[in-house]
Amino acid sequence: MAPQATQRDFSRRGLLGSAVAVAAAAATGTLGGGTAFAASGVTSGVTSAPAGVTSVPAGGRSQLSPLWREFTAAPFTHPQIPFIGRAGYRGGSALPRPRTGHGFTADVLHYGARPDNSADAAPAINRAIAAAGERGGGTVIVPEGTYRIDDIIRIGHSNVVLRGAGSGRTTLIATKNLTELIGAYGSRYGGDKSSWSWAGGLIWLCPEARWTSLTDAIKAKAWPFEGWTGNKRDEWQTLTTVAPARLGDRTITVDDTRKLKRGALVLLRLVDDSAHTLLEHMAGGGAGPEAYYWDDKTKLTSYVPYEWPVRVTAVHGRRVTLERPLPLDVRPEWDPRLTTLAAPLTGSGVEGLTLQAVETPQSPHLLDKGYNGVAFQCAYDCWADDITVRHVDNGFGLIGASACTLRRTKVAGRGSHHPYYCREGSHDNLIEDFTIEQRTVPAPSGTQLHGINVEGLSSYNVWSRGAMEMGTFDSHRGMPFANVRTDITVNNNGRHGGDASAGPLFGARFTHWNIRVTNGRAGLMRIDGLAPYSATVGVSEVTEFDQIDVPDFTGDLHTRLEAYGTPEAVRPANLHDAQRALGR
Repeated sequence: MAPQATQRDFSRRGLLGSAVAVAAAAATGTLGGGTAFAASGVTSGVTSAPAGVTSVPAGGRSQLSPLWREFTAAPFTHPQIPFIGRAGYRGGSALPRPRTGHGFTADVLHYGARPDNSADAAPAINRAIAAAGERGGGTVIVPEGTYRIDDIIRIGHSNVVLRGAGSGRTTLIATKNLTELIGAYGSRYGGDKSSWSWAGGLIWLCPEARWTSLTDAIKAKAWPFEGWTGNKRDEWQTLTTVAPARLGDRTITVDDTRKLKRGALVLLRLVDDSAHTLLEHMAGGGAGPEAYYWDDKTKLTSYVPYEWPVRVTAVHGRRVTLERPLPLDVRPEWDPRLTTLAAPLTGSGVEGLTLQAVETPQSPHLLDKGYNGVAFQCAYDCWADDITVRHVDNGFGLIGASACTLRRTKVAGRGSHHPYYCREGSHDNLIEDFTIEQRTVPAPSGTQLHGINVEGLSSYNVWSRGAMEMGTFDSHRGMPFANVRTDITVNNNGRHGGDASAGPLFGARFTHWNIRVTNGRAGLMRIDGLAPYSATVGVSEVTEFDQIDVPDFTGDLHTRLEAYGTPEAVRPANLHDAQRALGR
């Protein structure tokens, strides 16, 4: 029998108390916020809303969302809105505060770095990072100045923090791209596409063991960016099998707890069956997903088994409590297990600096050379804070990364293919207070702009409080599900991607909440006609353009639409902030 709701770590009394507090804050306008910017073609308002859609007349007072009230009654099992209140570092905790006088500290100037852009500082910075890693962790200080780097800055040990003096005071000038530094190779799907279009960074957080296997794979022209169990999935080890449980449960029953302990990071592994009932479940189930033809979606099916890393917070007999609620049902036909995983990077971060690549023209689509920003690969409970990247092919990457927080990040300069990308089974990440600036030069012919990307069965990721002066909401097929975009202003001038073999654009429980579209252009903004079991709440009125999508699933999508055309009416204004208040 599945564990009951009363066994979760959120009490009903506490939940309702938090909901009342959130409602009070929403009514006074003190919860959430929003970032606005001037842009050409700003939508001035909406004169009418579809029948049955909650809206507020011009000049009227906003009210608490009926859908929000409904969600608070069943926050872990709501059919359209996922619970993402524990996304990010340490279940949504604040990032570690800078420490002085405790632990190992290395100043890169003492390792030979020069802050005047006169010599390659990468060897000195990497020596300082290695010294911190060899001591079990520490802080690497990059004082104010400009540092030339002719190589990748690699953080390969846990509990290592690379800290500049602030994004306006410490700058790293990257002179080479990943093709020059590592090599060029195609993707695992064939052809001559550059895999630097969606992987790797000039600041790269990746555990040492994975780095070795990664470079070996590249030399062999193999695909090196598999998810949480590495390229050799047959090497994972079962810790225990899991009894049936339901979406939203935090306490589960297992067969054997001898290899489990509090604080351990484990992997929930679910294998699809021949009838693809796991994929159907990720899409919400029912007639539409059952009628969908999955067998020829080879890129999509390469993403399963579904692998979800999570920390164990308690073990009592055969009962195990997890850091976050289950993302899906657990059913016997999916051979549910808790397993080992590739040793991840944990507790590491990069703070307070600008990474600027030499300015070169943006490459044609999928031929990126690898002037990439900051990449998190096989990272858990890691972070970036106060980081700007400029003149990059791809900005911030999450590749098989989970429970990471990207806070106060910015993509600027000549324009990027993917300003932000989230793929290869990345889950529970939080990207908040982010900015994509307008490009400083026109886009060269043949290039592509996506924006904030999610794909590859990535789930429960959040983009919150964003200012997108260009780009789009790029659900790049690969059926991402249960992701949230909230409190974002967007000049929607990009295009989404994804090929047919990657399958559906959306799985179930995708939510767009308080999205202010300044140019009135559709394109994955309003998703009630596309995403199954989804919620579109407070999205500006939008009009279709030449990239018109049709739903992947037939029949009733079971979607919800509220406050269409009136984002100013939405309370709470920020869905993640409100959910985080519920979970505390």
